[in-house]
Amino acid sequence: MARLFGTDGVRGVANVDLTCELSYRLGQAAASFMGKTIVVGKDTRKSGDMLEAAVVAGITSAGGDALLTGVIPTPAVALLVRELHADGGIVISASHNPPEYNGIKFFDANGFKLPDTVEDEIEKFIAAGGVEGQIARAKEAGEEAEMPVGDEVGVALEVEDACEMYINHAVETVTSQGINFDGLHVALDTGHGASSLTSAEALRRLGAEVTVINDDYDGTDINVNCGSTHLGPLTELMAECGADVGIAHDGDADRVMLMAKDGTEIDGDIVEAVLAVDLKNRGELPHNTAVSTVMTNLGFVRAMEAHGIDVLQTKVGDRYVLEAMREGGYAVGGEQSGHMILLEHNSTGDGLVTACQFLAAVRRSGKPVEEAIKVMTKFPQTLINVRVKDKHALEGNAPIWDAVHAAEAEMGDTGRVLVRTSGTEPLVRVMVEAETQESADAHAKAIAEVVERELA
Repeated sequence: MARLFGTDGVRGVANVDLTCELSYRLGQAAASFMGKTIVVGKDTRKSGDMLEAAVVAGITSAGGDALLTGVIPTPAVALLVRELHADGGIVISASHNPPEYNGIKFFDANGFKLPDTVEDEIEKFIAAGGVEGQIARAKEAGEEAEMPVGDEVGVALEVEDACEMYINHAVETVTSQGINFDGLHVALDTGHGASSLTSAEALRRLGAEVTVINDDYDGTDINVNCGSTHLGPLTELMAECGADVGIAHDGDADRVMLMAKDGTEIDGDIVEAVLAVDLKNRGELPHNTAVSTVMTNLGFVRAMEAHGIDVLQTKVGDRYVLEAMREGGYAVGGEQSGHMILLEHNSTGDGLVTACQFLAAVRRSGKPVEEAIKVMTKFPQTLINVRVKDKHALEGNAPIWDAVHAAEAEMGDTGRVLVRTSGTEPLVRVMVEAETQESADAHAKAIAEVVERELA
């Protein structure tokens, strides 16, 4: 049986994979495993109302209270769990996935995602029938047990100023440094998602002129050819309005991609490079270390070496980045996808705060965005996904690793190779970085051909 929880909560097509019954059980689990007060937020998907109703029914049936924030970015829920002294939080969102998908992810009382061990216990709880299953087993054992009734049943309460609290937090992370965005023109694509209610307002309060697109939504347009995974609309907007910088969020705004005035895409690696160097220059980079994943561009590693900053690399996934940061006491970590964690400001990836901190660092540098990002030069990168019969056969396949070692030997310090299996699909991912795009393409193609021959 496949694990219920993926790398970022429970996710699937709403009303098919992610049903109301499952959502109800997940709500019960929140009240049973985390505590009786649960903050509940959602993005703009049409299925959000349906799943929210089921989750809230689960929370209240287990005797918990649901604090409803309505449509709000994921990082705002992580913040509000702490601000409202709640026991945990639930976000109903499938992040950057298409509109028909939805998901349910949990935060603990400190705004952190749950560890695997707790998720495993929740899976057992759900498989055993939730609270009703617990009561049935207790009665079979001759014990007295009943569902909460009367005044033991929980309630649902609206948090009327939820977005306002998050906006104020994001603004304060910049103003506390004595910085504003006066005179800065920002082009913003909120992707028909949750940031439609927060990002433009926060940037305007900081003094920026903001030209925004895709800040309306009907529940079926979230992430569709827009936002951080489709930068075409942002590119067109910047050309039309002449903005100094572009910002694009995914559906739940836990990540961000940016764009320089000249059209250069600014991904998570470049953002982290700018932030890490800025933190070091201010003497605020703990242990002189930045955390990234094995998929980070080689240019990031070289840029950090040039500034005397150590790089700790983890497995792919923001949960692994966060684990390493918490264990080592580090302040900045992120992924190429724009999922950035700044523990001084929030306990999870936060697209708005990341954008604000990036722009604050640029302001401090005294340079325009297109000059500030030259702290890092990206190496050309080629990624080829090879569909295979048995991805687990990769580890022991000598011809594949011989091909990898041959490419590494030829490139030396001027490139790198990463071959790994997909966590969710029958794929082997072949990624090569080199000094030239031609070299990266050639080596990636050669290795991918061996993978296909051996495992397809």
